[in-house]
Amino acid sequence: MENISHTEENYLKAIFKIAEREEKAASTNAISAEMSTSAASVTDMLKRLSEKGLIHYEKYKGVTLTANGDKIARHLIRKHRLWEVFLVDKLDFSWDEVHDMAEQLEHIQAPELVERLDAFLGFPKFDPHGDPIPDAKGNFTFRKQSPLLEMSIGDQGVVVGVQDHSTAFLQYLDRLRLVLGAKVQLVEHFEYDESVKILLNGEQEQILSKKVAQNLFIQKS
Repeated sequence: MENISHTEENYLKAIFKIAEREEKAASTNAISAEMSTSAASVTDMLKRLSEKGLIHYEKYKGVTLTANGDKIARHLIRKHRLWEVFLVDKLDFSWDEVHDMAEQLEHIQAPELVERLDAFLGFPKFDPHGDPIPDAKGNFTFRKQSPLLEMSIGDQGVVVGVQDHSTAFLQYLDRLRLVLGAKVQLVEHFEYDESVKILLNGEQEQILSKKVAQNLFIQKS
């Protein structure tokens, strides 16, 4: 990982996440949106990463990570998510506060610290937002989950993750008590605007917008 800047690391992580989410090579436009920067800046960075052997980049064909680029991205994601667990579980930050702090902490280059942190936390498999944490070899633990919007009427399950990590969304979920571990049952789909009615924790009915329902991951019971 020598001679790789924090910005370059962030690009590698963004490319990894886009490819994982969209199940295809990351486009320049997708990277631009993910990094909140111009397409021209993205193109310049891709050339630099390609020269360092961290990505495969062909104009108009998208971007994929090389084996080395993939390894770096997974390690960054591992550090980021472990630090989020630490900040929430040990320092009592809320789940909507920790992303930016973890963005800074993930760039610490101290492998022994990361392994001790993992052990100290009890080798967690998922972060406070329900995202899987890669192990020391870069392997993720996956589970069967689906967006609330895709559940059928009568289906029951537990909230295990969120697609949207924005502060506004997480604070909104807190107000609704739709946090990780909450039990939900789908009561009704509304055709007009694709909103849904749920029964929360067996006692309270709530109507959720399509936007909320498609950003909540449920593990069916």
